[in-house]
Amino acid sequence: MEGHFRTVNYSRTTITELMIPAYANFGGKIHGGIILSLMDKVAYACASKHAGNYCVTASIDTVDFLKPIEVGEMVSLLASINHVGKSSMVVGIKVVAEDFKKGTIKHTNTSFFTMVAKDDEGKLTEVPGLILETREDVRRFLEAIKRKEIKKTYKTELDNAKTNLEIEDEFYKLEKERCQVDWNLKAE
Repeated sequence: MEGHFRTVNYSRTTITELMIPAYANFGGKIHGGIILSLMDKVAYACASKHAGNYCVTASIDTVDFLKPIEVGEMVSLLASINHVGKSSMVVGIKVVAEDFKKGTIKHTNTSFFTMVAKDDEGKLTEVPGLILETREDVRRFLEAIKRKEIKKTYKTELDNAKTNLEIEDEFYKLEKERCQVDWNLKAE
């Protein structure tokens, strides 16, 4: 696969689905799990097309539901490869919902799925490089690198915070929180 490259457009994928009553949660809006499942499908399709292999979800970065999706709306999930590593790909997904009655389209969320390619034996396999043809392609590639750096820094800081957390020194912070402590710090 050395020297093999594909454009962002080669694997750009859109899945569109009508939101039916069976997808609604108890509040009458579309259940977030339905949207997550559709996002996973479009990420798989996009990554598999780019890789030319089976792909699995390795991680999902930030899924913020910006606006609720209603029954009867047409949801489109637009996916493209934003970044590639040796066997991994970052798939950017934009979710939009269209209300036919109102004639409106709303952006409901954006997320980034890291997918990895596997061969027939289930081992990681190299993916094609990415040809960046537009300023937007370059921006998304660079943003993916920045997100990866931030994620690594965050993980390191969180691990350090867990390791160094002294309950006795931090206990006062609970006074301003909505919790009731039924445990005696001094009893231990």
